[in-house]
Amino acid sequence: MDLGKLSLTELKRLQARIETEIARRADSAKKDLLKKVQKLASDAGVPLSDLLGKKSGRTGRKPGAPKGRKVPPKYRNPADTSQTWTGRGRQPAWVAAYLKSGKKIDNLLIK
Repeated sequence: MDLGKLSLTELKRLQARIETEIARRADSAKKDLLKKVQKLASDAGVPLSDLLGKKSGRTGRKPGAPKGRKVPPKYRNPADTSQTWTGRGRQPAWVAAYLKSGKKIDNLLIK
């Protein structure tokens, strides 16, 4: 197949088909591997859960960081004081609008 002769639309269609096939094959390989591991564990008389042990527990938190702890708000909307933001995650629309108007975020700090 000469890719140089294909149009951009044809190349994008081909790319989508390739990505779909890669995902399908990867999924199939994982399922096959899981079946093999389950059979080996069964033949050895060992529950698969014993082999896998406890899940790694990777949560994206730093080791020792408290789990599920709420963070106090850091910024407050001067136009509507019931609206606050911790400074984490996506900026609320009111913060974006405030910054777009040329004002500084430091003016929104809760003191």
